[in-house]
Amino acid sequence: MAFSPNGTTLVSGDDSVVLWDVESQRRLDTLQGHEARVQAAAFSPDGTTLASGGDNTVVLWDVAKKSQRAILKGHKSRVQAVAFSPDGTILASGADDNTVILWNVAKKKRLAALKGHADWVQAVAFSPDGTTLASGSSDNTAVLWDIASRKQLATLKGHTDYVLSGSFSPDGTMIASGSGDNNVILWDVAKQKQLATLEGHTGNVTSVAFSPDGALLASGSSDNNVILWDVASRKRLTTLKGHTDWVQAVSFSPDGTMLASGAEDGMVLLWRSFSK
Repeated sequence: MAFSPNGTTLVSGDDSVVLWDVESQRRLDTLQGHEARVQAAAFSPDGTTLASGGDNTVVLWDVAKKSQRAILKGHKSRVQAVAFSPDGTILASGADDNTVILWNVAKKKRLAALKGHADWVQAVAFSPDGTTLASGSSDNTAVLWDIASRKQLATLKGHTDYVLSGSFSPDGTMIASGSGDNNVILWDVAKQKQLATLEGHTGNVTSVAFSPDGALLASGSSDNNVILWDVASRKRLTTLKGHTDWVQAVSFSPDGTMLASGAEDGMVLLWRSFSK
């Protein structure tokens, strides 16, 4: 789940890629192209391209034309996560083949395969400056990769179960990781050390997202809830209840005034009444 860069469109995934108009809260289009359930989707920074992953492929979509631009084949099993670099030139995809693939978006070709995890790659996220990629895995670790050299910078160990989600803070100084151990860990990127463990969920933390100003962190869980955390104090602000099944994705709007959450109950909820 993700907002378009201008905040007018929201993308979610089920058996297809679904585009929603945020203002009217109506479905705009349904994009068919995957042979299995859509696991991840992301807009390019300029909003013209959408990437989705589901089976063992990544599909690039022309947002204006609602048509496929390319099908990227390289993974050997289900794609679980996709993310564009801040300049939009590189796409990262993580899959159940334990691998992260970097793609050249313009040429629609594979740049490199990053191998270092011992189990499924469940999450990928670029740093705001585009120099670093974080990947989370079912091997209970998060790995930091140097984009230029394609080499591992560090392996972050602290979770006791699958790392299911990850997000850089807007200033790039922190990473939040969500896990099957029901916790969120905040990491210091420069020191590659754990800053804090946020405890509050009673189920797997399947998704995490920082607000655009970095003041808030949202986490979604298999306990059907979304928790909003104050990043500075590391304290829980509120629990958003409305879903009746696993919350699989959370995303803040670009202006930070809305939070979207998607769940296994088939609902996409927009939250507006929250504050720091």
